[in-house]
Amino acid sequence: MARRKNTLTRFLEDIIDDTKDFVDDLVDRAKDVEDDVRDAAKNVVDDDESDEELAPADIKALQATLKELQSKVAELQKAGK
Repeated sequence: MARRKNTLTRFLEDIIDDTKDFVDDLVDRAKDVEDDVRDAAKNVVDDDESDEELAPADIKALQATLKELQSKVAELQKAGK
């Protein structure tokens, strides 16, 4: 088994690579959550079978959650660049 030299630059390279992978995973998961929330909200709005409407408080809560997720995604995208 060949050992590679542990230099400061390789150490920093490993940290940067791991951090980039971590941020990429976070952004991907945030996108998935955002898509799921968008789909859930669309399903609620497009639900023709239901006579029950969402209460204004529920709509405001969904909008606040979506806005929070969008800001987190934007923040993660800035950190990943």
